[in-house]
Amino acid sequence: MTMTATGDEASVLTRIEGGLGRIELNKPKAINALSADMVAIIAEALAAWKHDDAVRAVLVTGRGDRGLCAGGDIKAIHRDLVEETGETLEFWADEYAVNYEIAHYPKPYIAFMDGITMGGGVGISAHGSHRIVTETSKVGMPETGIGLFPDVGGTHLLARVPQPGVGMHLALTGQPFGAGDAIRYGFADTFVPREHLDDLAAALAESADDVDAVIARFADDAPASELAADEGWISSSYDSSTAAEVVAALRAHDDERARAAGDLIAAKSPLSVAVTFELVRTAGAMGLDEVLERDLRTGAGISAQPDLREGIRAQVIDKDRNPQWSPATLDDVDDELVISILATEQTRKVFS
Repeated sequence: MTMTATGDEASVLTRIEGGLGRIELNKPKAINALSADMVAIIAEALAAWKHDDAVRAVLVTGRGDRGLCAGGDIKAIHRDLVEETGETLEFWADEYAVNYEIAHYPKPYIAFMDGITMGGGVGISAHGSHRIVTETSKVGMPETGIGLFPDVGGTHLLARVPQPGVGMHLALTGQPFGAGDAIRYGFADTFVPREHLDDLAAALAESADDVDAVIARFADDAPASELAADEGWISSSYDSSTAAEVVAALRAHDDERARAAGDLIAAKSPLSVAVTFELVRTAGAMGLDEVLERDLRTGAGISAQPDLREGIRAQVIDKDRNPQWSPATLDDVDDELVISILATEQTRKVFS
């Protein structure tokens, strides 16, 4: 069975193999960056299979060797910001609704987080029930580098990292992390070597009633966490009341890696860093539905500021890697602006 997406040219390929519903992102040249049509196809497949007894589990994968999904189509976002079409908010609302559906899907939802899995790629994988990483996995929420924030419910995940300060560190720096850290910090569950993924997918199709047992047959010991050794200075440095204080603490630390983290955060969009700090700080007391609705409001607010357009221009359009942020430093960020962005009035909702 194939859904709306038919033929190898479709942006998402959907089919049923045995008892397994397959969702395969199919834009390998763009590392399967999510567009509005892709989100619509995923949503349609999940809705159709939700009450289909022939489908006992769902598997999402990405075509190509580079990764599951590099995030949202930020070129399309930039085009929308320039042309002011309003399409980005519609895309985000639909994307966030899919993220929530994944988190509450009544059947096993398995994601192969192989290769680059960032931003929107985290949204369609890390909210699932069975999250598999490989030796090539590069997971992360790099949005502060383009003038955005960890959306798709990312702050819901980051706020729940059990090790003190680590979630905030990952959010503000945007640094990608590998399989060992993904499992340690709650973004993934199981390590499977990349060479075994095809066999695992075939076994899941044959035995979709026993997902846990099938995955266990292919599971291997995960690589060691690379960030665990830094948890001491992370815990102490991120125990601050503002993002500016975090950067100051990092830059004053004895550990060279802490100072480098401070410099890295300082190079990101100051407004995005300040907004992200507040989002992660408060997300722990919120449900995923509340976080996603706030993500949409915050997205509307922050996209009205110049940094998102400027960040995408510098990183992706012109590629000069020299964004001119406004405001230019964390000390220049007005607290009232941050509050107003988080509380932006927005008629479009994730959940009607």
